[in-house]
Amino acid sequence: MIRLNRYIAESGYCSRRKADELIKDGRVRVNSGVVRELGLKVDPEKDIVEVEGKQIKPFKRVVYIRLYKPRGYLTALGKDKFGKKTLTDLFREINLREKVFPAGRLDFDSEGLLILTNDGNFAHRLTHPRFKVDKVYHLKVDRVIDQETLEKMREGIELEDGFFKLDSIRIMKVEKDFTWVEAVIHSGKKRILRRFFKAFNHTVLRLVRVKIGDISVKGLRPGEYSYIPQSQIDRLLKKEGEDEKRDSFK
Repeated sequence: MIRLNRYIAESGYCSRRKADELIKDGRVRVNSGVVRELGLKVDPEKDIVEVEGKQIKPFKRVVYIRLYKPRGYLTALGKDKFGKKTLTDLFREINLREKVFPAGRLDFDSEGLLILTNDGNFAHRLTHPRFKVDKVYHLKVDRVIDQETLEKMREGIELEDGFFKLDSIRIMKVEKDFTWVEAVIHSGKKRILRRFFKAFNHTVLRLVRVKIGDISVKGLRPGEYSYIPQSQIDRLLKKEGEDEKRDSFK
């Protein structure tokens, strides 16, 4: 017997977090009956599970893809009601036919590394704050960031939805009218980096995610993708597992 959200994730339909939302919304049926209990367990050999009217089964072949998401695309599948381009449009343009979903997201105006997969458990480990997977961003912000402001940034700041602190920040390059910085976080709410810099009176002009764990966007141009070897996925999971174990002893 396994938890229902895990069963849905292992089918490749979506991540465990998204599965929980579908269950709460009453869009999941088990043996023809609507279920809303998040902790419900099912028997993969006997129970029939339907999500949004479609019967699903655990997926056998897992796929991991790194994609350079260009600016101007929503990190969403399907059509956008306001006519904005989504990943579905991008998949058509680059002829990606794998049935995958994004493990995490990037804002419409942001670009860089997205990891696509049909492995819901891996997506859960990649995105849940508990596992503390580093996400590295390169940001171009307006004006020069002085040393005093940089130190205050390292201390963190109270935003409208709570206190937020970067894991690390360093200045990469300073020019007359802007500064390139590298920021590392392992979790964050919607548009958190843009809101963070805005709180220090700096506007983010460009935001590029360059790395998730040890998986890099290096070698890809906007709109390009490549498959991630299983060996690299295993190394990432092993490293994050060791980090989690160390943290539990602190």
